[in-house]
This record gives sequence, structure tokens and C-alpha cells, in this order.
Amino acid sequence: MKSRNAILFTTLSAAVLVLFAADLATGPVSISLRDVMAALTGGECDANVRRIVLDIRLTKAVMSLLAGAALSVSGLQMQTMFRNPLAGPYVLGVSAGASFGVALFLLGAPLMGLASHPAMQTLGTAGAAWIGAAAVLLLIMALGRRIKDIMVILILGMMLSSAVSAAVEIMQYLSNETALKTFVIWTMGSLGNVTTEELAMVIPAITLGMALSISAIKPMNMLLLGESYARTMGLNVVRTRRTVFLSTTLLAGTVTAFCGPIGFVGLAVPHLARMAFSSADHRTLLPASVLVGMVMLLLCDIIAKSLTLPINTITALMGIPVVVYIVIGNRNLFQ
Repeated sequence: MKSRNAILFTTLSAAVLVLFAADLATGPVSISLRDVMAALTGGECDANVRRIVLDIRLTKAVMSLLAGAALSVSGLQMQTMFRNPLAGPYVLGVSAGASFGVALFLLGAPLMGLASHPAMQTLGTAGAAWIGAAAVLLLIMALGRRIKDIMVILILGMMLSSAVSAAVEIMQYLSNETALKTFVIWTMGSLGNVTTEELAMVIPAITLGMALSISAIKPMNMLLLGESYARTMGLNVVRTRRTVFLSTTLLAGTVTAFCGPIGFVGLAVPHLARMAFSSADHRTLLPASVLVGMVMLLLCDIIAKSLTLPINTITALMGIPVVVYIVIGNRNLFQ
């Protein structure tokens, strides 16, 4: 089993490197892999090629790696915490909260005279999304102090998500045409809008979220057998729940804030990792989900750029078959 896992990890790592290079080579201007390597290593290549690779595509490719890893790990944590194979990183309303923050900002930006400043609009949109996502998670955590049943918290999160989505629809109806178009484009998801300066904010947030998820590996393994068993083993379930919720906020909330809602990655990737490694141990599943998430999002980005489509449409087309397979294959899902 160990040798099999080693082979899988090596294969996935190689796939990440290959797809990363392919992602840098793919775009409106086709660039050979040789020129890509020359640009990355400081070798001889055309100045325009170097600028395209280093100033434009490299940031987007790095964001693909970060987003794929962050969404996958947050999805893994949610599925284990709720013991529900259909739980995802937005199950507690992260996406809906982010959408609410963005809709609120875009509706108010024209009134405050900020719409004519692209830099302010970009940072304001990202900040509003992060604040909205964090606010919803903080509300759920506050409710969690009085509610011990994790499934009740799941239902409350879904209801809160629906209520926030309804408020977003109202604001969409009231907003002007320009703001509405900007918001709709944001909801499609994009990895290409992140700048180098924004990446400097994204990396620390995702790194902290990953560190929290790593610290929760042992507690998450204990929760696989249920909260009651975990408590008898001395686990502080409330503290673990807070750690996981904070990690999810940092991981999924940050990606949503800067890239828009990217669906199905967090839902599908953990299942792909489980099927590939035939393991429920988070010591294996967490790094496996990171690598599979990176592979999936890099592949989706390459396809999206080749077909000139929003990345959300590609992740949905790739993720939905996995979800359908899980629903059909798990007979005890609704029992």
C-alpha cells in the first residue's frame, strides 16, 4: 500500500509540473514549452514572451495551484466534519456570503463614486467578498456554541445561504446595468483577475488556512467514527469545529473573494482522492486532495483558455459526473 501511494503521489506531482508548464504555454498567444522554460529560468527568449509568461500567465498559474489546493482541502474538511459526502466548502454559506458582500459593494460603489476607479473597484470587490464570507461563518460559529448537533448547523447554514442568495437577487434587480454586468462576470469565476499585489495577500491567508487544516488532521481522523466516540477519546469537538470553520473561511473565502465562486472543485476532488488512494486517513487524503485539486484546476484553466470560456463552466462539467457517481453509488446516502 505504501509503495502504491508513493507511486500515486509521484505521478500526481509530475502531473502538476507538466500541467503548470502547459498552462503557461496556453493562451491567446501560443508559446512553446522551450520558451516558457527559458522565461522562467532566465534563458534567452523574446522580450514580449518573457513579459507574457512572467507578468501575466505566471500569476494566473500560481493562483490555479493555490485555488485548487484551498478549495479541495476545505471540501475535505466539510465532508468529514458533517459526515456528508455532498458537503462542500460553501455548504455553510461562504459563497452566498461572498456574493452578498460583492453585490452590496457593486450596488453602493456607483453611489459613492468608486465605480470609475478600477483599482478601488477590484480591491473593494475582493474585500467585500471576504468580509461577507467571514460574516456568515462567524454567525454559524456563534450558533454552534448553543447547538451541539452538527447536522442542525448544516441545515441552518443551508437556510442562511438561501436567505442571503434571495437578498442578492433583490439587489441584482435594483442595480444598474453596469454594476449588474460586473457582478454577473464575477459570479462566473476567473483566475486571471488576480494581480501580483493581490497574490501577496492571497498566499499568507491560504498558508494560514492550510496550517490550520494540517493541525486538525488527527482530530478529523477521530471524527470519522462520530463525535460521541471522539469525545470519549478526549477530543475537544467544539475547538476542532472552530479550527475547521476558520480554516474553511480562510481557504474557500479567500479564493472566492479574489476569483469569484468556483464550484464543484471542493465537492468532487476529495472523492477523487479517496477513490485513487482507497483511504480515509487524512494524513494521506489531505496531501492527496491538494495535488488532485491542483491537477484539476490547472486542467480546467487550460481548457477554459483554449475554448475561451469561464472557468466555472469547465469545473462544473468536470465535477458534476463525479457528484452523480457518488450519489448513485452510495446507496446509504439518504438513509
